[in-house]
Amino acid sequence: MIRLSSSVVRANFLLRHTPATQNVRHFSKDDSFQGTWKFLSESTPVHYMQEALTAVHDISGLPWWATIAVSTFALRTVITLPLTVYEYKIISRIEKIRKEYPAIIEELKRETAIAKNQFKWTDDQAKRMFMHSAAKQWNNLVVRENCHPAKTKITILFQLPFWITTSVAIRNLVYCLPNPNLLEAKMAFMDLCTGGFLWIPNLTVPDESWILPVALGLVNFTNMKIQMTWRKTGPETKLQTGIRRVFIGLNFVMVYIATIAPSALCLYWVSSSMHGMVQNLAFVSPKVRRVLGIPELKHYPKDKPYKYLLERMLSRNK
Repeated sequence: MIRLSSSVVRANFLLRHTPATQNVRHFSKDDSFQGTWKFLSESTPVHYMQEALTAVHDISGLPWWATIAVSTFALRTVITLPLTVYEYKIISRIEKIRKEYPAIIEELKRETAIAKNQFKWTDDQAKRMFMHSAAKQWNNLVVRENCHPAKTKITILFQLPFWITTSVAIRNLVYCLPNPNLLEAKMAFMDLCTGGFLWIPNLTVPDESWILPVALGLVNFTNMKIQMTWRKTGPETKLQTGIRRVFIGLNFVMVYIATIAPSALCLYWVSSSMHGMVQNLAFVSPKVRRVLGIPELKHYPKDKPYKYLLERMLSRNK
């Protein structure tokens, strides 16, 4: 009876404080986006993610800010961490065959020069035969080590849809979607209104202090620097420079979006980025790599690897 009375009180509160009457800024009011948002909001993966987050909150009794942070770390550890370990093993195998490849190329050059004289090939014919043989030898190495470069994208292929699904699920909770008339949706909304922390008691509104958006930008930038620094074994190429600049630009865009997005969403993005940064820092450790079966980084010292990483991150040498 007490529970029923509590539900009635909460329902009455929500009837007066629905998301439709809130002064909350949405991502866009343009009609061209409504179809996309509706499709994502009502999709099956988003529905299951929304149900999972609500279940974790109800069963654990955690406030929503803790529910979002804990669920993010737990799901990323279970889903994306194994994929990342597999990806790093593939990268190590590719580095291994890259060390073998130059010797093979030198041998092919000698064989091509001999064949050119023997069969009276023109320079163009010799070049075509050399390129064909070189590509075939590289493919043989890839097959031998089972390390096709496409496999290095496996994490992002799973992580990006997972990130989008979770983001839309949290957005649904904030805006009582996909069915605003459900009592459960309104109750979740009210819990989000009071489930914040410190300077953000209400997770359905943007962080006006900009602390979370700025933290998101700093964590993403640091994460990018870690990845690009520890993988770099030589001068930065034009392609790497271009990729770095694109990611910096996207980071600024994300910071702007975070300033107008509900704090619940921004908290999820910060938690996800924090998990990625902790994960990448862990992979620098020789002990962690040994436990996970990932070959050690030959260009990193076994002692004080983090000091070496920091020095390289702060260095302007390309």
